[in-house]
Amino acid sequence: MLTLYFNKIGWPTSLPTNEKGSFMKRVLREKQKALEDLVMSKSLPLRPGAEEFIDDAHKEGVPIVVLASYSRSGENIARPIIESLGKDRMSKIKIIGKTEVEQSFYGQLVLGKGVSSSLDEQLVTEARKAASTEKQKIAKEVASVLKLSVDIDTTSSEREQKIVTALRAGAEHAEVPVPNCILVAGSLPGVTAAEQIGMPCVVLRSRLTSRAEFPSANAILDSFGPPDLTISKLRDLRSP
Repeated sequence: MLTLYFNKIGWPTSLPTNEKGSFMKRVLREKQKALEDLVMSKSLPLRPGAEEFIDDAHKEGVPIVVLASYSRSGENIARPIIESLGKDRMSKIKIIGKTEVEQSFYGQLVLGKGVSSSLDEQLVTEARKAASTEKQKIAKEVASVLKLSVDIDTTSSEREQKIVTALRAGAEHAEVPVPNCILVAGSLPGVTAAEQIGMPCVVLRSRLTSRAEFPSANAILDSFGPPDLTISKLRDLRSP
């Protein structure tokens, strides 16, 4: 997107062609810093209806998990927003950051965090559980960690794999099978990662994504609350 933007409006005239890559990295760093500063200032309001959505989910016994480990600074951005919900609502949600991902069973196996020396036993245990398509995928990734010969699709990006790991860790902490979870995403990387592991996904559009297309999403919604994002709407999406 950044490349398309500068191709359209023009690159800085003093910028050498061979420095475009480093220039874009600097722009992205500045953008990320500006976003973090804005969030940390606590002047960024919640989307209308978000608080009511959390309250409804709690009443209906539906766990809400906030994935704050999508990117390196994800937790810095997510936690101040979550804190604005107040202690009562914060107690109703689970925050999955880097630590929670690494402590999850899937995270330990895939990221190599805290895996014991008995790797063969870990694989055997996981293989025994691989009775479904979902668990077969986990078994393949475990085998990849152990450097065994397994045919695995390696085309996905490193960022996408981080999101996949966060999604699986979130499902594990919520104690809900991946196919029974629904990701509420705001951008394409989350949608793509959810599709990869068979997790249903809905997109909650913003001004930045109002014209974007998400062909693999189960639904594309505009806001919290009826007629868009509600707990009953999500249940309807899960109905056969």
